[in-house]
Parts: sequence; structure tokens; C-alpha cells
Amino acid sequence: MARVEVAKSAGFCFGVSRAVKLAEDAAENGGKIATLGPIIHNDCAVERLAQKGVRIINSPDEAMPDETVVIRSHGIDEQTERRIIKNGNRYIDATCPFVKKIHRLVNNAYKENKEIIIIGDPSHPEVRGINGWCGGSAHVVQRCEEAENITINGEKSAIVVSQTTFDRELWKKIAKIIKNTCQSTIIFDTICSATNERQEEARSLAGKSDCFIVIGDRKSSNTMKLFNLAKPLCANVYFAENAASLPRISVGDGELIGITAGASTPDWIIKEVLKTMVEEKNTNIQGNGEPTFAEAFEQSLVTLNTGQVVKGTVISVTPTEVYVDLGYKADGIISADELTEDPTVTPDKIVNVGDEVEVFVVRVNDAEGYVRLSKKKIDAIKGWQSIEKAYETGEILTGRVIENVNRGVIATTNGCRVFIPASMASERFMQDLSPLVGQEVRFRIVNIREDRRGKKAIGSIKVVAVEEHEKKIAEFMENVEIGKVYTGTVKTLTNFGAFVDLGGVDGLIHISQLSWQRIKHPSEVVKEGDVVQVYVLDVNKETNKVSLGYKKAEDNPWEIAKAKFHEGDVVNVKVVRLVPFGAFVELIPGIDGLVHISQISDKRIGKPADVLAVGENVDAKITEINWETKKIGLSIRAVIEDALKAAEQTIADAPEDVTVTTEE
Repeated sequence: MARVEVAKSAGFCFGVSRAVKLAEDAAENGGKIATLGPIIHNDCAVERLAQKGVRIINSPDEAMPDETVVIRSHGIDEQTERRIIKNGNRYIDATCPFVKKIHRLVNNAYKENKEIIIIGDPSHPEVRGINGWCGGSAHVVQRCEEAENITINGEKSAIVVSQTTFDRELWKKIAKIIKNTCQSTIIFDTICSATNERQEEARSLAGKSDCFIVIGDRKSSNTMKLFNLAKPLCANVYFAENAASLPRISVGDGELIGITAGASTPDWIIKEVLKTMVEEKNTNIQGNGEPTFAEAFEQSLVTLNTGQVVKGTVISVTPTEVYVDLGYKADGIISADELTEDPTVTPDKIVNVGDEVEVFVVRVNDAEGYVRLSKKKIDAIKGWQSIEKAYETGEILTGRVIENVNRGVIATTNGCRVFIPASMASERFMQDLSPLVGQEVRFRIVNIREDRRGKKAIGSIKVVAVEEHEKKIAEFMENVEIGKVYTGTVKTLTNFGAFVDLGGVDGLIHISQLSWQRIKHPSEVVKEGDVVQVYVLDVNKETNKVSLGYKKAEDNPWEIAKAKFHEGDVVNVKVVRLVPFGAFVELIPGIDGLVHISQISDKRIGKPADVLAVGENVDAKITEINWETKKIGLSIRAVIEDALKAAEQTIADAPEDVTVTTEE
């Protein structure tokens, strides 16, 4: 008889256990509950929550007004948290306390203008959430070579944090490289102690086991780390997502079967696996050739086979499931996610009690004794022909984006799922693809491939968008006129200008063309989203570049000045800048003139600051105007001298019996 040893730390960690309990308690207390992303990386646990009415949303904007949003243990970024609050939804923060601590560390460092380095997987939701607390400015590294190439601003200090589930041995190597490469760096060990303990136990147990089983979901980062670190230590390492996927193993008497489980694996799945191993011990462990329990159950349903297409009658419809009478030993269940590819559509909008439905048999050995069915697979089978035809002909398809997944999005068309990679999801790269969810999009099938799970269609929104964009550019370039006025929307602001969308074609307003006055940044005049009237200054049809003007001729301050100022005029001006050779003064916004140092006072001065101050208003006479070179000369001294002459003349003209006095 073989021996079985389960790692002490197998299963839920504190943070995950807390998150699941919070979600379950909220569901049991009534009300509508939604988790922002899967509560944990375990499909079985997520499905159990779904049966309690807990749905998954990918964005705060998907939450219904009366719905409570549960933030999963991975945590979220600062912007997402603000969106939840802004939308007015009640929310439960189930972020792991250890992750929350990292958020505070990173946010405080960011406010102190420090560089942030995160050791972890950049695609992992925990890492994305952490990076969101420093405005997405962190350096994210998960390999030694990436750490070697980090460049830190020499004037800044830096802090280093880690994904809580990161491999400790690799973390040590990366941290050492960063310490040697980057100066003034503080390294925080933020790997969860439970994670480290779990990994160490797995190493120890795998090293002494004849057979080693890792239980958990393949989407779970920490579970896959346990599997990968065990492989070099044990000759026979297996992966099991649940009891149904438990592989057949063969060990001899007295040999050891080691078992561990990821932090996102519920206790009940571990217990089911152990129970199945006990029930099947004579076959799985000793290999005497008797049928397993699962096989025996499957044989009892000889009239119904996996992969079979059958018809049944709907006998019950719930918010999460549809029950179907198949005329067999057990009723069938269509879960909401197997009813349609659109998660926003509830079952009662698709079928009613009494409806006859054609379904696909997914599984006949369900642990609860039901037959698992799928309607969407039938829809997909019927729609696949149109997918293949579109691939052959290059036809543009229309579909709806229903899910933001790792490295892309899923769109549905004709009942089929089409994967659109992130690189093909838009004409320009999008860091966050969640805004696409719920949108109707146009795409072309660029590839169809087949693996052990069946055929998969790969689509591209980008190729369609690029083609349409190029068509718009060609049409615009053919009809564009220099000087013509267009209405556009400010798309992007840069230090050198503003890009304006003219209806599929982008044009640039250089910063010098935004205002007649000096500005430091385009945001002083326009902002993104503004609808503006622009005119075409120049077009390069070879490079498809369009130069635009925004400032209007009638607003030219020099034209205003021509009508307003003349040589000999005395004007009140504002001192705007002092230089060794004089003072620059503002006549009107956009028009400056120079008062030479010799013209500041009627007395000799050492420097302009002896007499004038920036911001001071003074009277000065315009002594010279050159409209061609746009230069204006002024004199304060002339005003003083004119005043003295006027006073002298007043004295000279006074009658002899009148005494005229002057004040100095």
C-alpha cells in the first residue's frame, strides 16, 4: 500500500481565504454581488460563487447601480478604485493585507519622487495593480537580464518591491543585480511568508516523494510555480485541477505520494482529490485492473456520451443555470457561461420553461450527478462554417467584444468565439483593453489553428482599422486644400504641439501656431477632446503629414499694435524682464518693447534694477517702431525730460507778479 503525505500549507492562503469568505458572506446576505475579475485563479471556486449569484465584471463601469463590487485579493490600481467610488457603487475591499501594504509603500515613494522597481510578472493582476499606485511609472522585471538593463535617474533614489507570489530564489538573484546596478536603492522583501513556506515545503516533499501531485488551476501563478519547482526534484510530477482531472498513477507498496496545492485551491477540491484517490486506490495506486469509480459512473450512462448532440426540454431557468429534461437518468444543466458567449445576457432572455433546445453534451460524470450541457457549442458549430468562409474570402466580420483576457480580447460572431490578440486589437497599441469590452467591432479572420481542444479563430481589428484609415487618408490627401478650414477634435497633446483628428486623418498644430503669445505648453490653449476650427498650412503627400494653423490673423497682436501705437506716443507699459542692457516692457499681450539702459532715467544708473522692478507699470515714449523686424524702442527718460521742459515753459510763461513753484 502506498503512503500519501499532504503538505501542511496546501490550499488557501490567508489573503485568498479572506477574499472568498467576504464574497460568500456578501452573497449569503442578499443583494447583487459582482467581483472585479475572478475572485481567485480557480475556475471551480469561481463557478461555486457563480451558483450563489456572484458574477464577474471586468470593469467598474460594468457594475449595475445596485450592485456591490468585491475587489479581489490581487488588489486594483488607484484609478480603478476611484472609478468605483465615482460610480457610486458600494464595494468590499478584499485585497490581501500584504498586497495592500505594497500599495502604500509604492504610493508613498511615488509621492516622494522616487523610482519604483517591481520584481514580478508584468501581466499578473497583482503587479498591474501595484504599478497603478505609481501612475504606471514603475520598472517591472521578472528576469535577471531585465534587471541588468534597468536605468535609474541618478538624481533619484529608488525602492524595490516584489509580487507576493514570486519565486524566492529568483527574487534573490534579481535583487542582488539591482543592488549592484542601481545606487541609493532600498529593497523591500514583500514576498508573502506563506508563499515562501509553501514553496519550501513543496521542495522538501517533492524531493522525498516517488510521485508528486500539485492541485490547482493552471491560471494560478503560484500553483504553476509549485509545479515547476517540483519537476526537477521528483521523477513523477502530475497536475490536477480537481478530482475529475486526477491522472492515473502507479506506485509500489510503501512508496510515497506527495501532495500540495496552490494558494487559490479551495479545501473542498483537495478533499475531493484525496477521496477519489482512496476510492480508487486499488487501481490508481496498485494497478490491479479494476475499473475506477469515475469509469464505473461513466459506464452507467451508456445512453449518453460526451460530445453527443441531443435535444431536451427546458424545465427550469435560474439567474445562473438552465435545467433540461433529456429523458435520461439525470437532468442536464446549462450554466450561464455555456448558454451564450455574451456574459451580459441573462438566461431568461434566451430560453423559457417548455422550450425545446438542442445542446452539446460536455460531461456526463459531473460530481453532483448532473449532466453538463452547452448550447453555445451548438451555436458555435453552426457558425463555424461562416468563420471558415470569411477566412478564405477575407470578408470583414462584425462581432461584439465580450471579454478581456490575457494578451487580448474575445469577440463573438455567429455564435463563435474569436481571439483578438492585444497587438491586433486596435490601430494603435492599447495598454488597457477593457474599454473594448461591450463594443461592437469590425475584424478580419487572419488565422485558424487547431490544437487538442479544437479549432481556434484569430481575428484582427487592426488590419481593418488600418485599411479604413489608409482609405480615409488617401481620400483626404486627394481633396485637401491649403488654407481650407476644417473642424477637428484635439486627440493628443505633446510638448511641441497638438494632434487633431480631422475625421480619420491626424494633423499637427505646432505650438508656435497655437497662440500669438508665448506659451510653454499646448494645454494653455487647448485640451484633449476639444472641438476646434483649424486651417491647413501645408501638406506633404509623400509622408501624409498635415500641418495645421489655429491662431487667427485678426488676433495678431502686431496688427493690433499697428492701429494703436505710433512713434512719439506715451504709453503705460509693464516691466516684464530686466537685462544688463535695459528693460523689456509689455505694451499689450504679445508685444514687447525695449527701454535701453540709457533711456531708463535722466541720471546715470549702474543697472536697470536700480530704478525698475519686474511687474512695475511705468510711462514711456515710443521712440522707434520697425514693423518689418517687429522691434519697438521706448524711452522713460524722454517722458521725464518732456515733463521738465513743460515745467520750465510754465515758469517762463508765467506773469511777473505770479510765483511758480516746482516740487522735486
